[in-house]
Amino acid sequence: MRYTAEHKQATHARILAAAEMLFRAEGFSGASVERVMRAAGLTVGGFYAHFTSKESLLAESLRAFMTARRTPWLAGLEGMRGPAFLDRFARRYLDQYNRDTGDTTCMMPSLLSDLTRAAPEVQAAFAQGLEDLVGQAQTHLPAREGATPRQQMLATVTLCFGAMTLARATASQPLAAEILDAARALLVAGAPVEGSARNDAPRAHAAPRRVPASRKKAPSRKRQVGSARKKPL
Repeated sequence: MRYTAEHKQATHARILAAAEMLFRAEGFSGASVERVMRAAGLTVGGFYAHFTSKESLLAESLRAFMTARRTPWLAGLEGMRGPAFLDRFARRYLDQYNRDTGDTTCMMPSLLSDLTRAAPEVQAAFAQGLEDLVGQAQTHLPAREGATPRQQMLATVTLCFGAMTLARATASQPLAAEILDAARALLVAGAPVEGSARNDAPRAHAAPRRVPASRKKAPSRKRQVGSARKKPL
């Protein structure tokens, strides 16, 4: 039986949706081809009519995910710039974390370690998704001393993805919520508070005080005389 192009496209989309769900929940190793096809309601034999390998499935899943999520991550922020934009962007992304279950709609916390070992085609797909997101978002950021708009947005995405990953890694601990709050706070933190470094710095490991050479104690005269005294014959 021959299927129409529309049917094949709909089936392709079902496989991608099932793969994204499993990649997000189980990572790359936990989302086998058999499990993906079963979740899509299809037989394993039909997989290779759509993808050449599991790596090609991951690459396309990343492209689809980054393209689909870019709009909701940035929607409604068109008129914002600088810290106000970063604050809203970070809150929108980090608030996707469910503090009761440790779940998130983002694939990155489950896949980042896998991507460090992934094939070049997979890394290229992810890199392109990052390029598109950063390229669109950096227009909201004015240049700052020491950091271009692109660098600021790359660092923001890095902090958000990293914070979400650490929150997942500590999901059963109170630290998870603190990590997300800290990431949001750092992104919009102002200048250092006057005197805070002096008042808040720990004192337990203070460096030993150096004594100027001019104030060092000279050897006592008694010791000098005694050392010069001749031994009796």
